[in-house]
Amino acid sequence: MELEEHYREHGLLLGGRWQAGTAENGQPSINPATQQRLGYLPLATQAQVSEAIDSATHATVAMRKLTPWERSALLRRAATLIRERTPQLARFVALETGKPIAQASGEANASAESIDWFADEARRVFGMSYESRVKGGRYLVHYEPLGVVAAFTPWNFPLLLLARKIGPALAAGNTIVIRPSNEAAGATMALVRCFVDAGFPDGAVNLVIGKADTITPTIMADPRVAKISFTGSVPVGRQIVEMSAKTLKKVTMELGGHAPVIVHRDADIGAFAHLASLGKFRNAGQVCASPTRFYIHESIFDETVKALVERSKALRVGDPLQQNTDLGPLTTARRRDAIERLVDEAVSEGASVLCGGRRPSQFDRGWFYEPTLVANPASHIGLMNDEPFGPVGTLTPFTTMDEVITEANRLPFALAAYVFTRSLRNTLETTERLQAGVVGVNTFVASTAETPFGGSKDSGFGREGGPNAIRDYMDTKFINLELANDEPLDATA
Repeated sequence: MELEEHYREHGLLLGGRWQAGTAENGQPSINPATQQRLGYLPLATQAQVSEAIDSATHATVAMRKLTPWERSALLRRAATLIRERTPQLARFVALETGKPIAQASGEANASAESIDWFADEARRVFGMSYESRVKGGRYLVHYEPLGVVAAFTPWNFPLLLLARKIGPALAAGNTIVIRPSNEAAGATMALVRCFVDAGFPDGAVNLVIGKADTITPTIMADPRVAKISFTGSVPVGRQIVEMSAKTLKKVTMELGGHAPVIVHRDADIGAFAHLASLGKFRNAGQVCASPTRFYIHESIFDETVKALVERSKALRVGDPLQQNTDLGPLTTARRRDAIERLVDEAVSEGASVLCGGRRPSQFDRGWFYEPTLVANPASHIGLMNDEPFGPVGTLTPFTTMDEVITEANRLPFALAAYVFTRSLRNTLETTERLQAGVVGVNTFVASTAETPFGGSKDSGFGREGGPNAIRDYMDTKFINLELANDEPLDATA
């Protein structure tokens, strides 16, 4: 099934009913590799957003009746469907966002793993019981679902980022209203369909697509929505936090990053160059935890840069539907324009482009940009201060530990950071001094289903994934139990 037919059969999901968009009332979806129209997306009205919240509110009754084991079984079934439908899901992601299909398949599998994790977590929400200060009494601590939660997801990982939100939300017994990015709405529809087909109650999962200025204020103003989980840019995150104050919603923010990479003098240069070329240019650098600012010890700078440039030049830029493609196009023309401005400014301020720095000549269509490495950039330029979110990395030599730590921690972002060394002393000192929610040592793997992911400072707050994530979707209830002195004896005892 191609996307145009998929859009016609799906669309918004309100109370278990799909409502598709048309050419008359919808928005065209564009393939970033060909710039051709894929179909039309529905644009939810304010009334439809309210209907989604109504449906989610009504479905809380059915969700509360499900036992943890029943919720776990439904989630496990959804994960199975995601795995079975991975070829379709990956194709939709590739067509809508330009992500290479091999990477999109990996994202689908990671999404299934995340749902499986939370299927287990649904059965592991343990309360507590302990003696009170009153003889014969008990203190009970109980965890209950919040009710209705909302998820806002971007286009760069439309499957995985939603899985990290919908998994704990449903595992905890909540219902959910999802607002995805329009650029990846079709892939989101396909993922949501897995939860519908798994057998969750009508209204447990709702999907609204359209303009942010219609959807977001309606959700944020409704007091029935108890929690927001948002992944996106820092400016939009600030706006959502401000709006959440009016109805005192719980909020999880996973915002932008500008990850430093510290390569110590004892690092394995060959291993680093191989991993860095893949890690930097995965999804064309459109990753919030993407390694961006490479700080390389001066004693190995030239050798390391040469190895990394060679690896990066060997990457294949091409059709995202081909299995051997390493980089597809950027997802939007705006992203490519932003990257070009950042690189042009760096060059004008004295930096050297060692590879890339231009649009590939072999494509007459699509928003492609070559994998780009910029050496010796000035610290004040945009590329060193604003999240590039594209296929460009910077290369800077350093001399001392204090110097590189100061520079790595200079920005207000604190999502991810990376260290390459074979020294335990370097590992401990660097990881302890880096300000980041996630630190990779000799790896660019920043998250798995069973580990917490998130940042601090301007990169947000709260964590997704790992053993504590489900608690952010629950209320804690304390019950102080004291038995009345005149309580009658149970005659059947």
